[in-house]
Amino acid sequence: MSTQIAWFRSDLRLADNPLVRFATPPEQLLCIYVLDECWLTTIAATGKPRIGPARLRFLWECLIELRGELLKRGNDLLVRIGNPPEVVAELAVTLGANTVRVRRDAGDEEARAVERLIERLAGHADVVSFDAGLLFDEVDLPTSVAALPSSFSAFRRRAERQWALPAAEPAPLTLPLWPRGAARGLPPLHEVCASSSAWRSDPRGQFDFEGGEVAGLARLDHYLWQTGAVARYKMTRNGLRGADFSTRLSPWLAHGCLSARQVHDAVRGWEAEQGACESSYWVIFELLWREYFHWAGRQEGPALFGRCVLPSSGPAFTAWCQARTGVPFIDAAMLELALTGWLSNRARQNVASFLVKDLGVDWRLGAIWFEHCLVDFDAASNWGNWRYVAGVGRDTRDRWFHVLRQAEQYDREGDYVAHWQPALRELPPGRGRHQPWRVAPQCFPVPQVVPAAWQDRLLTGDETRDIED
Repeated sequence: MSTQIAWFRSDLRLADNPLVRFATPPEQLLCIYVLDECWLTTIAATGKPRIGPARLRFLWECLIELRGELLKRGNDLLVRIGNPPEVVAELAVTLGANTVRVRRDAGDEEARAVERLIERLAGHADVVSFDAGLLFDEVDLPTSVAALPSSFSAFRRRAERQWALPAAEPAPLTLPLWPRGAARGLPPLHEVCASSSAWRSDPRGQFDFEGGEVAGLARLDHYLWQTGAVARYKMTRNGLRGADFSTRLSPWLAHGCLSARQVHDAVRGWEAEQGACESSYWVIFELLWREYFHWAGRQEGPALFGRCVLPSSGPAFTAWCQARTGVPFIDAAMLELALTGWLSNRARQNVASFLVKDLGVDWRLGAIWFEHCLVDFDAASNWGNWRYVAGVGRDTRDRWFHVLRQAEQYDREGDYVAHWQPALRELPPGRGRHQPWRVAPQCFPVPQVVPAAWQDRLLTGDETRDIED
């Protein structure tokens, strides 16, 4: 019998997924996800594994739902923990599979894993890679990957001039049979990581991410149709508190529960009925940013991650991770990140700038910490954004956020910092909560770093511009 393997990675859905779409279906199909054992090992620089409890719990919810959807269509899912190319290659040889299907990802590790699989299966099976989950396939890009512009704005202009996207494909109604005698199922999460099994998002985050394609589609429907929040996105996207100031679709996009085309089609459908507006355009704009980081990661390969060896961490980095810098706007954000696995775009840019520009810590340590904490981590966006803030790689312009000005602009009364740090509630709203060492020095010590520019309340220049160009 003809047998194929669908190796799922960051594409945990059935709709708009070429892994389960066939011109000529095989007689048997084994669907597998392999949790890389390296993600569970502790990294010396942070003392934490690469995948933290928030993301691992979300991932397991995605896998449980994916299995349910596969079972409805006559198939199943196998989840293993180990070295991905070794596990997949062993299964392919054992089952006599003739083809392994896999998504083509931007990360260097992901690319090398596919290369190792090809080497292991030489003479046994073909490995077929697909572009999946993005707006564009490589053949439809407005430029070749090698000629990708160094700036996002140039890429965006070309993409918008040549805008022609195929519609997202529906999920298949049926799938080939599960290979006879093959193992199936996934281990309980508590056997993989007890802390992830017990992990719950802090209710102060005012949003609970639930993994899976159904939950992702429900969030998309809520944001577009139930609340119409998409019509306010341009005005609210720099918010800090609440459920709907942002789309909050990033975890489902990062794990592939939603494809970018599904989101794009849904927004265009909303525009067709409600009318296009600046805010709905900005949701598409953010999808283009995500797209650009993916193709930039493909172009750069290992260079995306900087030098091979991470530097040692120090007290400044530890204080930043543990929300003990003494700057309320930074510490509130780092608490939210640790306790919910998510952080607004505005807060991410500020904590990154503070770590790199004010504390003088290597940007790669920040990127590794975000990889551990974030429920919506994906390699291209995370490492691409950190390089952007640090001014290395594709765009070397110096970007620095005056975090006190940012705090007063985006958290005028200090409600956000007091929300995460209750001790600040007794201080005067506004500057008193953002600079407590000045109004209550007996209780709040001076921060670890006080840049000279903080003393200048007439700072000129626009250090708050969006990551556009």
